[in-house]
Amino acid sequence: MATMQGGRHTRDGNRTDLVSALRAVLPAGAVIAEEEAMRPYECDGLSAYRQLPRVVVMPRTAEQVQAVLRLCHGRRVPVVARGAGTSLSGGALPHRNGVLLSLARFNRILDLDPFGRTAVVEPGVRNLAISEAAAAHGLYYAPDPSSQIACSIGGNVAENSGGVHCLKYGLTVHNVLRVRALTIDGEWLDIGSQALDAPGYDLLALMHGSEGMLAIIMEVTVRLLPIPTSAQVVLAAFASIEDAGNAVAGIIAAGILPAGLEMMDRLATRAAEDFVHAGYPTDAEAILICELDGVPAEVSAQLQRVREVLQAHRAMALRVAVDEAERRQLWAGRKAAFPAVGRLAPDYYCVDGTIPRHQLAHVLRRIADLSREYGLPVANVFHAGDGNLHPLIMYDANRPGELARAERFGGDILELSVRVGGTVTGEHGVGVEKLDQMCVQFGALELQHFHAVKRVFDSFGLLNPGKAVPTLARCVELGGMHVHGGELPHPDLPRF
Repeated sequence: MATMQGGRHTRDGNRTDLVSALRAVLPAGAVIAEEEAMRPYECDGLSAYRQLPRVVVMPRTAEQVQAVLRLCHGRRVPVVARGAGTSLSGGALPHRNGVLLSLARFNRILDLDPFGRTAVVEPGVRNLAISEAAAAHGLYYAPDPSSQIACSIGGNVAENSGGVHCLKYGLTVHNVLRVRALTIDGEWLDIGSQALDAPGYDLLALMHGSEGMLAIIMEVTVRLLPIPTSAQVVLAAFASIEDAGNAVAGIIAAGILPAGLEMMDRLATRAAEDFVHAGYPTDAEAILICELDGVPAEVSAQLQRVREVLQAHRAMALRVAVDEAERRQLWAGRKAAFPAVGRLAPDYYCVDGTIPRHQLAHVLRRIADLSREYGLPVANVFHAGDGNLHPLIMYDANRPGELARAERFGGDILELSVRVGGTVTGEHGVGVEKLDQMCVQFGALELQHFHAVKRVFDSFGLLNPGKAVPTLARCVELGGMHVHGGELPHPDLPRF
């Protein structure tokens, strides 16, 4: 077994045999076994958790991936798939006794059909690259996570990612028609269809958000949409968080479905303005960014109605983008909010809970209370239209106990989300981050069924073990849950 001694990753005979076997089925340079060379893979976007894998592999062909999976299945070696490493929940954290399977080299767009409005892509293709390739045909790919310049489509499927336009156009699951995947024993699964429907159970939805626990995504067929002929953005400033939250509910209640409806509080707004200079009002307690798209007449009519709703909810200022350049600039501040907030503190912890829209004002007030209780500032940036919160809790990891305090603060926000009728994650996934909160969200029987689904695809629990679904024993430890049945192992996850 690989161990950590004096901060160094020791290697035993079993590891040497595994590395030799992998090098026998992969080309030169595709196996990374040196400690320093593996360091870039020790964590994903949740850098508080770090773990060196046993070995990293970078295959180039599907046949090579099959060979790796069959080898690992035969030796009962865990496998963790990794795309661009932008996950914010530790979903791509390596297993200390496992193989880290990088799919970064699978970065080709295999087919783009402008008439069928589809694209077939490999899992390592960047989200934004799909829209860039489709633009020449007047098409684009709708899901747009803030990390779309870097995140890969395979990871988007694994986490069921959304983005600022998911309110109208849906999450990844609503924009994918077909997936080809490999099981842990190297067998192909073809799930979904390019037709309007596919026979059998809806396993395509099951694959979305499965966090690499069921199969390795190797090919994705996505739906492309026509670029809207008109798009308009209105920015509204509010003197209180409550007014902004109520305005969100008011827009939806008016029967308007914006393409995007985003909210930032004063701290996030000031950070974004200092970083991007988008022209945001820095004296407001909160701002809303509302985008409407469609044909010009429809956009014009909806814009007038939105302005009326915003004014009725006491917007203290309104600004409508005068051209495409200004529209992009207003969005640039929101898209850059995460790195902008990163300038305010040495570290921040991003929380990802989802709540009913009518609970926005209440939850934001409670987050402010928790901020004072924990003594940690928080900037709120989120997809207001669908209630997906992204509070950014600021802390300094160099100060003893601050990381743990930030995590407890984040856990309280997630449990609050559940209490008001929401969920512990909207698009970032559970990974290793939200395992304890899953015990709050679900009961023993539900968790047993989750483990049963896992065993159907992966009977030995080798794909991304210890992620997304907590062990039943852990839930019993946390809350006295009475359970029956087996459980999966939970790895030790060192934090720094």
